[in-house]
Amino acid sequence: MKITVEANVHAPIEKVWLAYTTPSDIVHWNAASDDWHTTQASVDLRPGGAFSSRMEAKDGSFGFDFAGTYTNVVPNRLIEYAFGDRQTKVEFKEKPEGVAVKIVFDAETTHSIEQQQEGWQAILDNFVRYVEAQR
Repeated sequence: MKITVEANVHAPIEKVWLAYTTPSDIVHWNAASDDWHTTQASVDLRPGGAFSSRMEAKDGSFGFDFAGTYTNVVPNRLIEYAFGDRQTKVEFKEKPEGVAVKIVFDAETTHSIEQQQEGWQAILDNFVRYVEAQR
């Protein structure tokens, strides 16, 4: 099953793209709630290139690596990647008021569809707040 999350970012496409793909920015926005954070990120933004984000509970009780391989990259337009046996597509579409970001990903079986959608949407919403605050 595919899950979709979307948001609009009121910023130029170049700024949105850089914030989404730059490790020093990713660590500022990549968390679904205030009690989690990303402690490190790496990006090799090209087909076949790897990415990784270390996500940890701020109290130190749990952490995991979210990692995979880019399968398609079209600058300022599209990022596709695989992680495990799952796929994700991230689209960036310029609009007069900014950029529409749409993420479509394969669901997993551990958490409910609602939990997955809420978590990914929360991360995307953090991304929007981060980018818009950087003006």
